[in-house]
Amino acid sequence: MEKEADRVLAELIAQQERKLRAYAARIDPRLTPDDLLQPHDFPALGSDPGFNYEDGVLVGLRSAAAALRALAAAR
Repeated sequence: MEKEADRVLAELIAQQERKLRAYAARIDPRLTPDDLLQPHDFPALGSDPGFNYEDGVLVGLRSAAAALRALAAAR
């Protein structure tokens, strides 16, 4: 079950990363994936509520994956 949850979360994270990159590209096509790690360095990203929402979804998915890995390691 843990491996299945890890796989599903990995797929969701990858999908959300693609969605976030596409959203950012609509704002500024010159942005790289590395730029998205510090979105507040780019005012157009940091001030866009839609981008911030999608970034928050990605952070939540990554947090859930980390929590499940920590739970599995504690067993």
